[in-house]
Amino acid sequence: MESLKTGITFHETFLKHNTGPGHPETHGRLESILDHLSDLPSKNFLWKKDFKEAPLSIISSIHDPNYIRLVGRTCEEKGSGYLDGDTVFSSHSFTAASLAVGAGLYLADEVLLGNLKNGMALVRPPGHHAESDHAMGFCIFNNIAITAKYLQSKGIKRILILDWDVHHGNGTQHQFYEDDTVYFISLHQYPFYPGTGAMSERGRGKGLGTTLNLPLARGAGEFEYLSSFPSIQREMEKFQPEFVLVSAGFDAHKKDPLGGMNLSTSSFEILTQETLKIANTYANGRMISFLEGGYDLNALAESVKLHLESLAF
Repeated sequence: MESLKTGITFHETFLKHNTGPGHPETHGRLESILDHLSDLPSKNFLWKKDFKEAPLSIISSIHDPNYIRLVGRTCEEKGSGYLDGDTVFSSHSFTAASLAVGAGLYLADEVLLGNLKNGMALVRPPGHHAESDHAMGFCIFNNIAITAKYLQSKGIKRILILDWDVHHGNGTQHQFYEDDTVYFISLHQYPFYPGTGAMSERGRGKGLGTTLNLPLARGAGEFEYLSSFPSIQREMEKFQPEFVLVSAGFDAHKKDPLGGMNLSTSSFEILTQETLKIANTYANGRMISFLEGGYDLNALAESVKLHLESLAF
């Protein structure tokens, strides 16, 4: 029997989300990644480039419908501007953001059906800072949070969301802070943008104990990151996730202009392997990662390639 492939979702419209000159979250990020991935073997990878935009009904599982409509109207009528202090929009941004959600939904369906082993959504705009009713930190819709809600609607009872972007995933944490069926774990530089993610933030109500923040000081490297995994493993032994989602930001790389961390390219291979161990142990290997940050074009592209090669191994 032919072994299952790793899915990669990408759409041309992601390149048309125009953030203007000098903005770090540029279409060049994806172009650099695509250049580096051109020689990935088709026997291990399946590219999907023609999936659908997520509908309002699914995006609104996380976001206020009025906010969703406002973004759509603003992009159409104004053509360019700011949704928040650093989140730029252009005429194609609403479509790109809706497709970024759709990229995760497609992978979720294919992994659930057993057609793909796992996958990565190569998307922009990124998602993990987006709150229910406003854009934030380059993010318009929270791609990973919406995919988690979608998996819940398909009968998945326990989901791990692991966020290793250099910035704390405030939007994702807030969505599941009182939900004991989604365990949110974040490794991030602290104190740093966006200001959330203290170790004391552990969830609320029935969700108390299913948020785990592992804040790391500026300059932390592979040793500090990997030192966090024994506690993550212990938590997952208790939680037993049925699906693993990863906010895969690559801005903790030592070359990244926005972060202050010290990971090397090969560190992301190890982070991926550690996360795959959890997925393989409890979730039948079911895992989807979402591109979040990463702003040194070469370091980003090389790290993504290693991440994907690890997923397909």
